[in-house]
Amino acid sequence: MLVNTSELGIAAMVVCALGASGLAAVRVLRGPTQADRVVALDIFLATAVALCVGAALATGDTAFLDVGLVLALVGFVGTLGWARMLDAAKTRESRRTPEPRRSVEAGK
Repeated sequence: MLVNTSELGIAAMVVCALGASGLAAVRVLRGPTQADRVVALDIFLATAVALCVGAALATGDTAFLDVGLVLALVGFVGTLGWARMLDAAKTRESRRTPEPRRSVEAGK
């Protein structure tokens, strides 16, 4: 029984995508910061795009590529939105905490 190399490549891509999803799930749960969680969610979208490409290669149906393209665009816009939100929260937090006072002698 001969194994088609393209089938083997698609299977390897699916295994790698599932492994990346597992690692991203750990990062989403453990954190420690919101930025880590956003990057992990971005990895989920990247693996979904990879799985769409694998499905398109396996079936020969190009509709999966359209789905992958839409997922990539939605993921990009979502990541930009999260980044702006985190930056705005950081800016608000820095405005709330006053600067420490410096003594006159320390400035000389």
